[in-house]
This record gives sequence, structure tokens and C-alpha cells, in this order.
Amino acid sequence: MFENAQALAVVTIGDNPVKLWGLEVSERVARIAKAAKLVPVNEVPQGPAVLSSADAAWDPAWFRHIVTRPGMVLTLGGVPALAHAADASQARRIAGAMASSAPLADASGLTLVAFESGPTIENKQLRKRETPFLLPLRKDTVRQVERASYFGAYKGVTDLLTKYLWPEWALVLTRICAKLHITPNMVTSVGAVFCVAATVLFAYGHYWAGMAAGLVFMVLDTVDGKLARCTITSSYWGNIFDHGLDLVHPPFWWWFWATGLGAWGLAYDTATFWWVQGAIQGGYLVQRLIEGVFMRQNGMMHIHVWRRFDSRFRLITARRNPNMVILFVATLLARPDLGLIAVAWWTAISCLIHAVRLVQAWIVRARGGTITSWLSED
Repeated sequence: MFENAQALAVVTIGDNPVKLWGLEVSERVARIAKAAKLVPVNEVPQGPAVLSSADAAWDPAWFRHIVTRPGMVLTLGGVPALAHAADASQARRIAGAMASSAPLADASGLTLVAFESGPTIENKQLRKRETPFLLPLRKDTVRQVERASYFGAYKGVTDLLTKYLWPEWALVLTRICAKLHITPNMVTSVGAVFCVAATVLFAYGHYWAGMAAGLVFMVLDTVDGKLARCTITSSYWGNIFDHGLDLVHPPFWWWFWATGLGAWGLAYDTATFWWVQGAIQGGYLVQRLIEGVFMRQNGMMHIHVWRRFDSRFRLITARRNPNMVILFVATLLARPDLGLIAVAWWTAISCLIHAVRLVQAWIVRARGGTITSWLSED
């Protein structure tokens, strides 16, 4: 994952009985190191190393940032909290300061970055630019740290429900799952049951019950990812399971929503059924293809993070959650048939906007320009 990764060791300096998300500090750091294909060790090595103070808790984004910057030392209150020592001499000096909870006596050859100065970094994984959290880890700060860790695991660019409605609900559930040692894959599995239940309920026109089941699924869809990131238990197959389910189920929801209209006496005629489904299903596929082409042609950068407009449009673009808002309002007005027609039109409009953005990116590159995310701009 990182250049010279095999030469880097990762070590936690000091002891701390306080646990974060049920994990000891050294175990959390070791999991983060292993996820980055680095080697956790118990003693300060005689060579390059990433050192972490047991007295502090930090966002994994800091780890990904600092591991590519030899000589960088992130400090909290002047004391090193996370550092990348380029050699054994630097490692000894940094470890000594961490162990004594004191500022570095000799900072020669090192780049000190004070957390209090508010440095920002781009988190490409979660599509945001931010100052990731760094906090002292004590018994009286655990809930504060867990809250910071949880919200730090949120994508900066996502839909309006995930960004503004789910967070507090999902935080409570994430804490419960971590306490009970429930794994992210277990959460995804339970969510899958509710997802299928919602599909069946839609098929029979039980829209309110279906939306209730869908709501549970959508919240759990947030919980599994946050639980994985907070407890550092993300896995390849868990990621496939979660994202595969997200990718596959929406077309079934829209199809069976249409078939369930008969129970309300609002069934479409054949022509209307097929144009609505053609717009929604075809638009969903084309929009996903546009996103994939954009990523492939622009260094795997998401189309949603190119410009501020793209990030803002992601809040309401025709994905599952914004579509469900449309259907909720329509059902509230006793017209679920018009709701699905509105989803069809919104899907077509969203698809057109993404197509225009893809063409605009082609034009920029054809003129010798470079496609970069606005999040990478300082």
C-alpha cells in the first residue's frame, strides 16, 4: 500500500489501560498497521518506524498521512503523539519524548506539526478534507474520543439522509454492537434480511411497512461500515458483501414498488410501466457506468469529488436514499404511483448531469488540463 512499507515497523510507546471501542491502544494501533500491510512490533526498532503514544488516540487518516512522510511528528500539547522516524536516532528521540510525555528536546531533522494549528489533509478514502481527530485518551475522554472516531469514519460526500439524519441513531447502534462484540458482517447480514423483507412488502403494496423495513436496512447499512472502521475490522469479503448488496438491491425495490401499485388501485398501464422502469433501471445502470468511467480515466477519483458542485449534487442525486425521500412524500399524499414517476424523471435528470460532467472532464483533459479534486486544494 505504501512505498517502502516492508521496511517500516509500527510501535506503541507506553501503556494505557483505557480501551477505545473495546480495544486496547496497542491492539488498535496493531490492527491499523496490519491493515496498511506494515509490521507492528513491541519495541523501538533499530531503523525507520512509525511511533504512536499510548496516551493519545488519533484518526487512522493521520496514520495514512504520516506513514508517507519520514521525519514528520504530530504533536498534541507539544508532546509527540504520532510520528514517522526516518532512522534509529530519530526513533529513540521520539520514543523518549513520548515515554516521558514531554516535548522533544532535540527536533533536528524532524518536521513538527502541532495539532492545535489545525492542519488539514485530504482523506481520499472517505472523500473529504479535514483536520482528523487527535485527542488524549483517558477514562473521562473515552466517549468524546469514540464520538470523534465515529464521525471521523463518515464520508464527507454522501447523500442527505446519511449525512444529516442517520448519524446519531447509527452512533448508538455502533456502540452497542462494539460492546456486544457484534461484527460488521453480522450487521450486514441482518440488514440484508430487512432489505429482502422491504422488497417483498413493496411487491404487495405494503409501502409503509416496506419503508419501515427499508429504514432499518438503510441505518444498518451505515452502522456496518462505521463499526468496521471504528473497530478496525474491515475485510475484503465484508467490503464485497456490503457494497455488493448496496449495488444490487435498488433495481429490485423500484421494480416491485411498481408491481405493488395494483394493491392501491393505481397500477400503471403497460406503456407507462415500461417507460418508468426503463428510465429508472437504465438510468441507474448508465449513471453507475459514468461513475466507473470517470474513476478509471482520472486515477480512481470519484466524480462526486471533482468540484464543489459535484459534492453538493451527491446529496440529492438519484440514488436509493434521495429516491426514498421522493417516494415517502408521494405515499404520504396517497400517490405512490406519481412518486415512482418522479423518481424516473429525477433519475433521467441526474444521469444527464453526470453525463455532462463526464464530457466536461474529457474537454479539460483534451485541452491539457488535469482533473483534481477540490478536496485536495489547501
